[in-house]
Amino acid sequence: MSGFVEVVAKVAERRGVDARGLAVRARLHLPRVARSDGTVGRRLALAEVIRSARHLSADIAAIRGLVPSGETRGLDDLRFVVYDDDKAFAVFSHLHYLRSARPGSVNFALVDRSSGLPVALCSATPLDWRRLGGALERRFGVPPREVWDISRVYSFQVAPHSAISRLLAQVRRWFRRERRDASLLVTTVDPNMGFTGTSYRAANWQEWLRVRPRPYLYLNRQYISPRQLRQQFGTTNKDELRERLGVRLEVSRATLLDSSIYCWRIRGATEPVPLAELHRLRR
Repeated sequence: MSGFVEVVAKVAERRGVDARGLAVRARLHLPRVARSDGTVGRRLALAEVIRSARHLSADIAAIRGLVPSGETRGLDDLRFVVYDDDKAFAVFSHLHYLRSARPGSVNFALVDRSSGLPVALCSATPLDWRRLGGALERRFGVPPREVWDISRVYSFQVAPHSAISRLLAQVRRWFRRERRDASLLVTTVDPNMGFTGTSYRAANWQEWLRVRPRPYLYLNRQYISPRQLRQQFGTTNKDELRERLGVRLEVSRATLLDSSIYCWRIRGATEPVPLAELHRLRR
């Protein structure tokens, strides 16, 4: 959509929400109404942006006490902590674009030294993606049991530019000190959401693999992940789900871009992989 950034900025200002967060939510939901060639009519796109802004505003209001306000913080104003699970759950369930938290995670944050409110957060979860674990062991010699997934990352509008890179560096130090049984951190970067992996590359992560995209799924016009579908309905089979849910379940038709798997060895340097040698995984 031509002028997407400008439209998002105007809607965000009118609704009083973060334009960056709104853009990510809108990108997640635009494929629901996109044609197979990826194009979206202006009226439909604007409707999705407005709807996303309405939901984002409600989510912010629901956890207002955890949302920092004011001017952008400096890095010296922040301290690294292992963050409270319940508070992390609230932030990720309301403000992360997937609107969910991963159970079994260790949560970390950079918090404001004066207020104690989080400015940037992430979750680390033992890897449970069998296909990725097998590829990491075969190609890089890392046993799956030694891999932790940075499964959620979120920063508030007041976070300084390099907050995520600083947070990830502190997380790596924590694992190096506290978890001798862990040797690798991984994360997935989805360019369809506008993510480029800049914060990871700035922290010396390396792209090791790519992942073929799957269509996005929507329940009652809201994105729902395969993990959430399995938890709620016991299956991710689209035919079974369509039979049970009917028109409540929608599947995107637009062609999506591959996601990137970035990796960071907890101890020692992380070797780069030439672009021509990047292996492509199926979901």
